[in-house]
Amino acid sequence: MDGTNPMAWLLDAVIAITALEGLALWAWHRFTGGGLAPSAYALNLVSGLLLMLALRGALHGAPWPMTMACLAASGTAHGIDIWRRWPRRPFPQVSRPS
Repeated sequence: MDGTNPMAWLLDAVIAITALEGLALWAWHRFTGGGLAPSAYALNLVSGLLLMLALRGALHGAPWPMTMACLAASGTAHGIDIWRRWPRRPFPQVSRPS
């Protein structure tokens, strides 16, 4: 962590808190049966964490392939999350003239 950059410190704190939040949500559901099931939030959480890791890499001068890999993985997780949540409706039947 770069001690001279308060934004880097703040980002590291947000990444840690987000990871702890995911762990707490998982533990709450696992041990009490309450709260959200991991399938309801995991892809969203992973997408956000990967986006923050890409930003962290950019702030710390990480090699660009690592930053791009984090961005690509974040976008993929986000796309899958949206696809899974999208309501499915049957296509309307189109009547064709005989």
